[in-house]
Amino acid sequence: MKGLWDHLLAVVPACAPPVMAARLVKRCACLLREASLVAPAVAPVGRLRFTQVTPRTLTSSATSPSSHFPGSLSGLSEKEQVFTTRPEQQEVDQLIQKASRPEELLELLDGGHCLQENHAALMLIQLSRLLSDKPEYKALLMQDARFQRLLQLVDGQIASVWHGPLVRLLRSLYALALPAACKELQSVEQEVRWRMRRLKYKHLAFLAESSATYMQERGSQELLAELLVHLERRWAEIEDGRMVVAMMAKTGPLSEPLMNRLEDKCLELVEQFGPDELRKVLVTLATQNRRCVPLLRAISYHLVQKPFSLTKGILLDLAYAYGKLGFQQPQVFQRLAADLLPHTPSLTSGEVARCAKSFALLKWLSGPLFEAFVQHVLDRAQTIPVPHLCNVLLAFAHLNFHPEREDQFFSLVHEKLGSALMGLHPALQVDVVWALCVLQQVQEAELQAVLRPDLHTHFLEGGSPKDQSTFQKLLHINASAQLEHPEYTGPHLPASALVPRLSALDRKVTPLQKELQDTLKGLLEGSSRGSFMVPTQYGWVLDAEVLLDSESQFLPPRDFVAPHLAPPSGSQPLPPGAKRLAFLRWEFPNYGSRSRDLLGRFALARRHVRAAGFLVVDVPYYEWLELRSEWQKGAYLKDKMRKAVAEELAK
Repeated sequence: MKGLWDHLLAVVPACAPPVMAARLVKRCACLLREASLVAPAVAPVGRLRFTQVTPRTLTSSATSPSSHFPGSLSGLSEKEQVFTTRPEQQEVDQLIQKASRPEELLELLDGGHCLQENHAALMLIQLSRLLSDKPEYKALLMQDARFQRLLQLVDGQIASVWHGPLVRLLRSLYALALPAACKELQSVEQEVRWRMRRLKYKHLAFLAESSATYMQERGSQELLAELLVHLERRWAEIEDGRMVVAMMAKTGPLSEPLMNRLEDKCLELVEQFGPDELRKVLVTLATQNRRCVPLLRAISYHLVQKPFSLTKGILLDLAYAYGKLGFQQPQVFQRLAADLLPHTPSLTSGEVARCAKSFALLKWLSGPLFEAFVQHVLDRAQTIPVPHLCNVLLAFAHLNFHPEREDQFFSLVHEKLGSALMGLHPALQVDVVWALCVLQQVQEAELQAVLRPDLHTHFLEGGSPKDQSTFQKLLHINASAQLEHPEYTGPHLPASALVPRLSALDRKVTPLQKELQDTLKGLLEGSSRGSFMVPTQYGWVLDAEVLLDSESQFLPPRDFVAPHLAPPSGSQPLPPGAKRLAFLRWEFPNYGSRSRDLLGRFALARRHVRAAGFLVVDVPYYEWLELRSEWQKGAYLKDKMRKAVAEELAK
């Protein structure tokens, strides 16, 4: 008490006016009266330390309007940190930290130790840590009377537990699998909700990352919703790049508005990120299939401009993320391919398959890297699993990549598939044989394996997008058997399966497609002298079909035999010297990245159309875009037709 008076007299100037002195004495009386009321309530936290109250604090309190009310110091118990300091670490704290068995923690309750407000919470947190990998002991723990006493002790002191231990306590109670109706668990949840605005953002982030799954499973939806709202509203408080990266991965999927805020904050802090943070952000976006273009561009810029040392794992994850998102950044792909090349000998077969698939999704063909993949497969010919070999084969087919050591590679493929093909999933069997058709390496036994009735019947009747895609590949395989393997004797798909489905024509018309059709109709002087959007029995759709007689005059195609249709139409045979032309447009997605080479699927289509007896008139997008007027477009198509006919006559 004397210390308070000495302090008050010290802060009063010698020449203080009487009014100021009167106010100061009045304030002192209020402090003494309210301290006698507050002291019992805050005793567990620590005794009031009036000698540490600075003159500035007393002056500001005395001049505040609320200081004139008897209850003006009710906020003092809520802001006990003004009068208290964090207790020094005691012996019991060390015993809690060093405990290696649950029994050691429970014995502290009967050991005569002075347990303060945080000790019970810390004991529960340590219990949860010790039992994290021992779920069988959690049920026994619930029946222990000492554990129930510990829960009751925490419940009685919950208002005095510090913020950090409080959020860790809630996570620990979830991990200990307490029933949702447990009184003590509900008390801790309610305390967290009351303190939500006062908790630091790092506490909220920790709670969301560690406990969101528990909240969803245990019915604490209201607490989770309130937590996500606070995280979204206070997103500007994030200053740590690691925090925003972790929240994007664990908390972002729970709230779309929060994820948008986190992406904005990540874009703000991306310059501070190292290669590991960049990898985590990209993998998170890929996992959630979020194509945030500004953020992807910023990450790509830093990957290209900064001399990061990228490890093998980071390179593989970056390739996966870019491939999953389909985000085109050629400079990044060049660096990934160049940095991965020295690591190829140390890659596992699974990593090679994964990497090849990622680059195939990106439509990026790096010759040296893919040749290294071939060498890797040949070096591990005896140990490489068939599924990994299949993934590599599918990547090669997608990019239409023909390795230099083609004979050795495909000899190994046929050897591995000889006994294992029939044991693969039916859809994978079709994919593998289709890839061999694309690469012109399929054998008769492999054709027979997928064209047998007991396999393709399921896909003919299936209505899912996956089944329809597999059925389309079966049509391509059947076409390869008919057009490119005359020695093949069967089986084939039934005639009823070759009839085009409506989905083959139910596609959005592209600008190039519309302009091509309009220009051709102008050249033909009507649509009766040509056919447009012609579905064939081979699984391909022709953009246009034109018949020319020996004098290069147009003939109506509907009047003549058309064996490429299903069922075949027309009755008149083609006149001698007549030629059937097929117009095939090639859009930007039909080519590899930064390349004018068709991808495997479209190269196969062109081969099939030529093998079916057509003269192919290619209309690539990059040539069509250079044509400005209708006259130029008409002249371009006429010149293309003349060249196709001249090449055929020159053979």
